[in-house]
Amino acid sequence: MKFLKVFSLSVSVLSTVILLNACKAKKPKPVAAAPVETETPAPAPAPAPKQEAPAAAPALAPVPEKPDYNFANIQFEFNSGILKTESYPRLDKAAAEMKKDASVKFVLNGHASAEGTDAHNMALSVERATSVKTYLVNSGVSADNLVVKGYGDKKPIADNSTEAGRVKNRRVEIKKL
Repeated sequence: MKFLKVFSLSVSVLSTVILLNACKAKKPKPVAAAPVETETPAPAPAPAPKQEAPAAAPALAPVPEKPDYNFANIQFEFNSGILKTESYPRLDKAAAEMKKDASVKFVLNGHASAEGTDAHNMALSVERATSVKTYLVNSGVSADNLVVKGYGDKKPIADNSTEAGRVKNRRVEIKKL
């Protein structure tokens, strides 16, 4: 029994020593600097006589590209405020155009299809518009330039009696104020 106690004590002391050495911060080894070669400086050449250059035409400032505020609708899945993957390129284009003129404000109109209660559709449309706002703000658009509005199922662009129509109605429209 005494042998087991001595053996386990020595193993624990040995493992502690190994662990402490492994935990110490490694100091970087100094690197020897490369030898610096010195040269005697060459005499500076004599300055050439100045020749008068013809007067250059003043440079014209580039004309800023006019932003295109014709944005495609952003689509969503059924009963969801999560952006479809296919909406990312549309939102990236919208963000790039919005950043061209930081003084322009936009409204994000959220919409839902006619499935569900009016209260649920209203909350869902606001959630969708907020999701688009979050994406745009994360892309560098000022949050002060974006207004969120929810319309629920009150302004459909397609017939809510067909699935294809309901898919078109699950959207966020980006409009210039």
